[in-house]
Amino acid sequence: MIRQSFAWWSFTAGREVDPATLLREAAAAGARGVEMLPEALWPVAKDAGLSIVTLTGHTLERGFNDPTLHAALSDEVRRNIDTAAAGGCEAVIVFSGNRIGDGADGPAIAACIEGLAPAVAHAEAAGVRLLMELLNSKVDHPGHQCDRTAFGAAVIRGVGSPALRLLYDGYHMQLMEGDLMRTIRANIDLIGHVHTAGAPGRRDLDDRQEINWPAIAGLLRHLGYRHWVGHEFVPRGEPVPALAAAISQFELKGAA
Repeated sequence: MIRQSFAWWSFTAGREVDPATLLREAAAAGARGVEMLPEALWPVAKDAGLSIVTLTGHTLERGFNDPTLHAALSDEVRRNIDTAAAGGCEAVIVFSGNRIGDGADGPAIAACIEGLAPAVAHAEAAGVRLLMELLNSKVDHPGHQCDRTAFGAAVIRGVGSPALRLLYDGYHMQLMEGDLMRTIRANIDLIGHVHTAGAPGRRDLDDRQEINWPAIAGLLRHLGYRHWVGHEFVPRGEPVPALAAAISQFELKGAA
């Protein structure tokens, strides 16, 4: 069974919610974890039976592609690793940052490998994983460097530790490169987390968007994927029914 979580920010965006109620109802709808939840709410989520799956390690615009930021970022990410380890959170999300200088990928990949290595060693010792997220630079994050699977994969391979894996976001990668199933299959050994959302609008996983999520679910099962799938879309309507509908797509057998 694929473990499924949901992103706190996207399911509460623009809404007035009672945190305890939403967390409890999300768990009843089939969610097993919650992501990017404010630390003050971690005990509430645990009381609802939810795992704390991810927290964000640093601001996404300034990242490890910039060697001048390595010391400050490493300190910040280490602190968040310690917070995660102490609170039972499984993973910390890290980013390449926006392009700098001439924006060439080669030096940026080398800088990410060099800058992330100490933080990865700290994470491995703490029993926490780091996840390098793939983001689109076309719509949501102009200038972001890690906007293709190949870039992130090169960093993961270069660091060479199981404590650093890709956060493969299907919404972002559909906008940037498409061909999701072939890419997932080719990089499954590097993928430690998957995010969902409908493309192109980052809404529900329904027939108003273009990704075949049941097929993605079937492929992940076929490949023996054992990590989290996190739903990170902004529901059009009420959040809990939207979450339940998304969860159901990963419980159905899809094509592989």
